[in-house]
Amino acid sequence: MSTVAAVVVTYNRKDKLRKVLDHVLAQTLKPEWVVVVDNASTDGTDEVLRDYESVDGVVIVRLTENTGGAGGFATGMNKGYELGADFVWIMDDDCYANADALEELINGLTKAEESMGMPLPFACSLVKWVDGSICEMNNPVTTWDWGRLISKGQEAVLVQHCSFVSVLFPRWALTRHGLPLREYFIWFDDQEYTLRLNKSGPGVQVLSSVVVHDLGVNRGVNFSDVNGSNLWKFEYGARNEASFRLHHENPVAFAKFVQRVFSATRAGGVPWSLRLKLFRKIVEGVKFNPKPEMPRSVL
Repeated sequence: MSTVAAVVVTYNRKDKLRKVLDHVLAQTLKPEWVVVVDNASTDGTDEVLRDYESVDGVVIVRLTENTGGAGGFATGMNKGYELGADFVWIMDDDCYANADALEELINGLTKAEESMGMPLPFACSLVKWVDGSICEMNNPVTTWDWGRLISKGQEAVLVQHCSFVSVLFPRWALTRHGLPLREYFIWFDDQEYTLRLNKSGPGVQVLSSVVVHDLGVNRGVNFSDVNGSNLWKFEYGARNEASFRLHHENPVAFAKFVQRVFSATRAGGVPWSLRLKLFRKIVEGVKFNPKPEMPRSVL
């Protein structure tokens, strides 16, 4: 029987965190471990975590500094690997998984691999917003033959990459491809990682595995939305994607990304002072090219 380590990364969301953990612990297919990575929260999250310390299988990793989503997932996935898990199942601290979400992911991945005749590097859930509609930020990009499994009667589509909101990774994928790039800190770390895994084959979105992403606003990432309060996130996104397009695709892809940022910020009326800060980060991405870190237990 395969073992699963669920990984939840949290930072200053103590009210939502309890609900996330309760949903994970109530799964029809229970994970052997629930690894919670606290990214040096300052809102009293530690008090919430104390209530779970005595729960069988719960492993709490307390970091001394905020390493962002990328660093938190790299740490948590490595911990699951060290524990010996056959799969790691990762999510944010505002993701509420349906009771059968994990079981459906495991079953869906198994069926997809049998149909494809090959191991697949990841399986992700269908992500809904709080009102039941699709979550705009968490739509995976499908392959050209996305309907191959549907044609065989399965509730699943083949995908190239996805966000880190309920994703299941088999152990072999971590062994072969390493961990997410913790240097990215936040934004585009999920796309880079699942695209990296895509070199071993497509991922699969299991439509019967459903989670709810409790975002304040149901909107995807768009550079037209840049303002003074959210600029810091977009700066990370600009640097990280620029690095990826240039170093892992080609100069044409990099140029198209620059044009996309320029067009989106102009269309959104983003002030020039903020646009310049974004383009400085894009320039920074030219020299920024972190290398994958392997799970420690295989070094």
